[in-house]
Amino acid sequence: MSKVIISTTMGDITVEIDSEKAPTGAENFIHYVMDGFFNGTIFHRIIPDFMVQGGGMLPGMDEKESGEPIENEADNGLKNERGTLAYARTGDPHSATTQFFINLKDNGFLNHTAKNPQGWGYAVFGKVVEGMDVVDAMAGVETTNRRGHQDVPAEDILITKTVLIED
Repeated sequence: MSKVIISTTMGDITVEIDSEKAPTGAENFIHYVMDGFFNGTIFHRIIPDFMVQGGGMLPGMDEKESGEPIENEADNGLKNERGTLAYARTGDPHSATTQFFINLKDNGFLNHTAKNPQGWGYAVFGKVVEGMDVVDAMAGVETTNRRGHQDVPAEDILITKTVLIED
């Protein structure tokens, strides 16, 4: 299994990417890591006792141009449990590109239940193996509304670098 170190202005988070159960999501995430896509993006949405989200917005809340959406593979058996990474998406189940979130607690209501618009769920593709204390610290920052977005950290939490570590 591959690991990625996500270096942020609050500390490092090491995540294990599950390319066996989430091959599409894993390949997508690793592609963006290798391209340096996440460098300079921010964690732009933080909801305590729920999740922290990043991977697609630049400081100032400008959305970064991404590639094509990927197929939702939330039916892979992986659950939205504390410390797992899953893809953010719009109401279209197959609209995920680069934005991901880290679950701060078990969020079973986000899991796949059926292959219909209400049941698709949010595809988990990895989990935090080191640095959950950093994620928990993010959950405690002050948030505000900015440029039409809610739950935005008052001070930017920047992803400074992502590095792939092959096992």
